[in-house]
Order: sequence, then structure tokens, then C-alpha cells
Amino acid sequence: MKRFTLSKVIFSILIFTLSTILNAAPEFNKIWETNAAFKLPESVIYDKENEILYVSNMQDDPFKKDKNGFISKVDLNGKILKLKWIKGLNAPKGLAISKGKLYVGDVDQLVEIDIKKGKIIKKHDAIGAALLNDVAADTKGNIYVSDTFTDTIYRLNTFGQLTKWLYSPELQAPNGLHYEKGQLIVGSWGHPTDGWSAAEVGHLKIISLKTKKIKSLGNGKAVGNLDGVESDGNNAYYVADWVGGKLLHIQKNGSFKEVLKLSQGVADHEVIHDKNMIIIPMMLEGKLITYKIN
Repeated sequence: MKRFTLSKVIFSILIFTLSTILNAAPEFNKIWETNAAFKLPESVIYDKENEILYVSNMQDDPFKKDKNGFISKVDLNGKILKLKWIKGLNAPKGLAISKGKLYVGDVDQLVEIDIKKGKIIKKHDAIGAALLNDVAADTKGNIYVSDTFTDTIYRLNTFGQLTKWLYSPELQAPNGLHYEKGQLIVGSWGHPTDGWSAAEVGHLKIISLKTKKIKSLGNGKAVGNLDGVESDGNNAYYVADWVGGKLLHIQKNGSFKEVLKLSQGVADHEVIHDKNMIIIPMMLEGKLITYKIN
């Protein structure tokens, strides 16, 4: 009986220790910061094949179609290799890479760029779109792009057809998109009531690609005006709160902690798991900040 009780105690201690380790807040150490060379940088993505970062620059108004937007190339040490690598965009935002192509959400178009050639090869019109925002690719090569102001997600299928894939007010102004295991993880901004202000801020949603069923992560408690969403590699997410100027760590049960306090304009970040790095665009400051995750 004593042996059984002791075993239970040891088991409980192990479970508690493991739980504590898994839920411990990560530590962030800044390793570099660029100068303020970018023009409203909205998103950054890592091209593993070429060991390069791409940064979208809106230049000015996120709705404006003036062909002043551009994409920058930056190395992993923060050196800007080419500020205006791809030009002629309007207000480029979210980025995704699939099969040698870089996809960019640009107001009412999904722009397809051949990375090797460094050229725009196609602009896919999103009929009815108001503000295409973040972009994500699934393992089959389908590309998804959120339209924040119409509660819609568009999909570019493998045949090159861009159509409305899902509309629902339940999406609560979808912003950040992240694909994993047959699902889209969506960072909701919260329905805007006056410009970008939201009466109720958003939280993370999960969409099944098979059924299109939408559910809240955890209990659906309001979290913030959510922008970028990236996996932490350990069954949770790093999520940007644009208005609050925070990086949040959100667990599968919906609980969350503030892990970085920055300033307003924390945008669509990138996590490089094999290097333990997170790169964060500071939109209003015109720069990137990179941290080592410990």
C-alpha cells in the first residue's frame, strides 16, 4: 500500500514538472534590429531554400492602389540586400511561399512571384475583396488569403483559380493565417466599428479545411487585435497584437501570456524553428527586430 502511494506521489510530481516545463514562458534575447529603412513593413517570411527573408512594404495607405508598394530582401543578419526587390505593388501585406513562388496579398489581388526570376508572373483578381491581408499555403499547394473587412477567406487552387472559399461573420475580421495539419489557424482582429477600432477584439479560430467548420481556440475569450500567427513548434502559437504592441504566447486551450511588450504596430512575424529565431516587423517604426528564443 505504501509502495503504491509512493508511486502515485512520484508520478504526480513528474506530471507537474512536465506541465511546468511545457507551460513555461519562453525567453527572448534581441540579436539584431535594422534601421528604419522600410516603408510600413507588414509581413516577413523566411525562404529556407535561399536563406533569405522577404519583407512586404505597404508604403502608405493599406487600401491605396498606387503601385508604390514593394518587397525587400534581407539576410539573416539583418542586412538589407535589396530594398526594392519587387516593385509595382499597391499595398502588399501577407506572404506565403509554395513551390518556388512567393504569394502576396495586395488589396484586391493575390500576386504570384517567381522567386528565382525575381519577377511578378501573375496577379489573381479577388472578386469582391476589400482588403486582402495574410496568406498561407497548405501542403497540396493551395493558397489561402484573408479578406479582413469582408469576413472572407479566398483560395487559389492548384489549377490557378482564385475564388471565395469561406465567408462567415464568425471569422470576426480574419487577419493572420497559419496552416497546420489540415487546418487553418486564424487570428481575428475583431469586427471594425470605426476605421480599425473594434468594439470587441478578436481571438484565435480554427477552420477544418475538409468541412470548413469554424471553432474558437479554447473558450473564445477576447485576446486582442490579432495580426500574425505562427506555431511555436510545441503545440502553441506566437501571435501579434497589433494595437496592443505585444507578442502573445497562446496555448491550445486558449490561455495566453504576453511574452514581449513592444510598441503599436507589431505585425506579421516569422519564426525560424531550426535557428530559434523570431523576426518581427514593426510597421509604424519601419524596421525589423529579431530575437533568439530560449
